[in-house]
Amino acid sequence: MNKLSVLVLLLIFAACGEEKKEMPKIDWDQEKSTKFNKELAIEEEINIKLYLEHHRSWQMIKTGSGLQYYIYEHGTGEHTAAVGEIAQVEMKLSLLDGTECYATKSDEYEEFVIDKSDIETGIQEGIKKLKVGDKAKLIIPSHLAHGLVGDMDKIPPLSTLVVDIKLIGLVTK
Repeated sequence: MNKLSVLVLLLIFAACGEEKKEMPKIDWDQEKSTKFNKELAIEEEINIKLYLEHHRSWQMIKTGSGLQYYIYEHGTGEHTAAVGEIAQVEMKLSLLDGTECYATKSDEYEEFVIDKSDIETGIQEGIKKLKVGDKAKLIIPSHLAHGLVGDMDKIPPLSTLVVDIKLIGLVTK
């Protein structure tokens, strides 16, 4: 026990005697951050275009935010989904490389309040383009999905999402 105490004291003294290293100064400013973000956006846009080259039959419509959607099957609904309504959806989220991240289980659906829930911004925007029964493909750029950090589980940082979604129903609160 005595030898252990001496050894611990020696380690403490040795650690205290070490010269402290200064953190390297990071030369980063708003201009460099803006340039970096623009480069990421250009790279993501190129990846989306390459992906869509393999899906030429999809007649995508691009919104001002960067969301792209294509309604490939029209339902019988009469009005588009609106803010505050509860959307009942079936959906599958995948990455551009085809990796499936999440999907509703067979014969089940997910519910969320439009624009008042933590569902991805791109899905919130896309669902407002649909009527009950519509099936659509959404291409959601990372800034409308999980951005710089991903979801800390299945969606990596800076990931574009491909969402296959069906609007099952709308419930007014």
